[in-house]
Amino acid sequence: MVILVNPDRLALTKPEIVMFCDRVIAKWSKDTTRNAQNILAMNAVKTSVLWTDDETLKAVWGEITEWMYELLYENAMAQARGEGATWAETLKNVKY
Repeated sequence: MVILVNPDRLALTKPEIVMFCDRVIAKWSKDTTRNAQNILAMNAVKTSVLWTDDETLKAVWGEITEWMYELLYENAMAQARGEGATWAETLKNVKY
């Protein structure tokens, strides 16, 4: 199954994003001592979502989504190189 993602097309609504933040905060709240900084940061994310207009939120979320895929790719490549996988070095040199 192939899933195509268009980072410029945010389909989630503001309430859905806030609900996601709330779920993460609830999860981290099970161990507030260990997750205090995480909870604080996620509350800041939630507040910024609430205060941001929809067009700006779509632009920011598009960048976050694009960055996430790039970061996942770079992390997978670093893991492969760290494990000595030769394909990772070859793929790094491919121009696309």
